[in-house]
Amino acid sequence: MTQLSIIFLGTGGSWPTVQRNVTSLAIKRGSEILLFDCGEGTQRQFQKSNLSYMQISKIFITHFHGDHFLGLPGLIQTMQLNDRNEPLHIYGPKGMEDLTSRLLHLGYFRPNYEIIPHELSAGDAVDFEGYSIQTLRTAHNIPALAYCLIEVERPGKFNKPKALELGVPEGPLFSKLQHGHSVTLPSGKVITPDMILGKKRKGRKIVISGDTRPCEEMIAFSKDADVLIHEATFASELEDIAAGYGHTTAAQAADIAKKAGVEQLFLVHISPRYLDHRVLEDDARTLFKKSYVPKDFQEVEIKLKK
Repeated sequence: MTQLSIIFLGTGGSWPTVQRNVTSLAIKRGSEILLFDCGEGTQRQFQKSNLSYMQISKIFITHFHGDHFLGLPGLIQTMQLNDRNEPLHIYGPKGMEDLTSRLLHLGYFRPNYEIIPHELSAGDAVDFEGYSIQTLRTAHNIPALAYCLIEVERPGKFNKPKALELGVPEGPLFSKLQHGHSVTLPSGKVITPDMILGKKRKGRKIVISGDTRPCEEMIAFSKDADVLIHEATFASELEDIAAGYGHTTAAQAADIAKKAGVEQLFLVHISPRYLDHRVLEDDARTLFKKSYVPKDFQEVEIKLKK
């Protein structure tokens, strides 16, 4: 079983405060770390966490407002100072290639390791080993993407009594069937995995909204997710201000979570005006009980369903 955890490195929006750094989120899947957004100070957040920024394989930027990407230059340079030699892939909306080029030519810095930018559009899906990253265009004031990490389906449960009944001996043939391969018995009888395994089981699903006004497309994008991480910059009484700046209220995010049938909602990109996060949490819970405002460095493990 591959362990999957979310680590909230920065849960605030706009500018850093004593309580919250600006936006950054790490997903640790096995030994790999995926970073979503990289606001200023993200490298220091890593140093205060239990994570190593040297394990980052891919960075996904939702959009090009400063509180979502200004941590990139420092993080990239710090990786070099710590002798990184593995390639680093950076994904983002159109303009990512130009932005990366500009970041890599600040001052006298030139990276010794390969940095590979990728530009994504709405509806793209990038496949990796064991999971894919899908994109959605959001309703922000500038081009912005939401991301969905979804794991590949897992094989169904292995029916040992059925395998024995069909004449499959315990041992290596069990393992082959469990991994989706057909086997041939000494009698010449072919046993296929579908004769032994139950229905395939869904992998885990995590959705990250980035900055956005409420949009209907997010409901389908987040359908049945284990976790929806949605921006909630303001409480309901500032709904008009939220709309004007291209943001969502806590209650609006909760409404999306409820309609999408997600298991848990985490509210991020908290405005610096809120010193007490319970205002937003209570606002959301009027519509969706499993709504939480995480603190910086909070870690949430996403377990496989049986």
